[in-house]
Amino acid sequence: MVASAGNGGLRGDHAWAPPILRGDRLEAGLRTLELEVRRRLDGLLQGNHLGLVPGPGSEPGEARPYQPGDDVRRMDWAVTARTTVPHIRDSVADRELETWVAADLSASLDFGSAVCEKRDMVVCAVAAIAHLTGGGGNRIGALIANGDVTQRVPARGGLAHARGLLRRVAETPRAPEGTRGDLAEAIEQLRRPPRRRGLAVVISDFLGDTNWQRPLRALSARHDLVGVEIVDPRDVDLPDVGTVVLADPESGKQREVHASPLLRKEFAAAARQHREEVAIGLRQAGAGHLVLRTDSDWIADTVRFVVARKRRWSGAVG
Repeated sequence: MVASAGNGGLRGDHAWAPPILRGDRLEAGLRTLELEVRRRLDGLLQGNHLGLVPGPGSEPGEARPYQPGDDVRRMDWAVTARTTVPHIRDSVADRELETWVAADLSASLDFGSAVCEKRDMVVCAVAAIAHLTGGGGNRIGALIANGDVTQRVPARGGLAHARGLLRRVAETPRAPEGTRGDLAEAIEQLRRPPRRRGLAVVISDFLGDTNWQRPLRALSARHDLVGVEIVDPRDVDLPDVGTVVLADPESGKQREVHASPLLRKEFAAAARQHREEVAIGLRQAGAGHLVLRTDSDWIADTVRFVVARKRRWSGAVG
């Protein structure tokens, strides 16, 4: 990973950039973030919880003809046998949703080469999830892990609780240098003890080993899943800057290399392969895959993801 310089000065050039969420500007930044999320996300999930939360739901609904892209696990075999036409059974979500967020704040997220650090994008993702799943007696809890300590925030409802949870995520201290995060263990802690069916959201950059795939599949046996992948441009592409210092913040190791065209090509190929493995792992676990980049409009990306999932669960094709 490339060591980053300060980037706070770039935020003013991008209207979609997250506010500064640290130091004496934390409280003002959290208020600005809440207002921005409300302004741009309100109205996305009017009506029943069909789409992002909690996926197909747990109560049986109406049967309808199968369409390409529908989840075959919702196939209604009785209606299919009676009509000789494949049918699936829509579901109605529980009225009270319980959402659990696993927020990865390990050292690899203490980095950013665009308008913010990746850990700032984690806070933004939590804010969006809290807003999209709030209201109606719904509850949200979180497991926040930085590799050194793990915090568990009980699932509760209400705006005050959501604000407090967001503050806990934003105030989580950075892990000491050389501390390696363990996403698989965080997901396992999210799975135990067993909880009522709901929505589980895992937010991470998913760098490093992919040993999180097995506990994620186990989590999907009971919950609807969403994986939020946080990406920085330097995670996928080395700049053409000559000699550069690459650092692994979770081991503390550094290496000075010359960013030759061959090295940059090999780096990009390895990064692309890893991201494909992440996408496959999330897909095999039955998880929705939302990518948020530090150089892109994260709210617009969230909107596209939510709308696509609503269309898929409502039976739209494409």
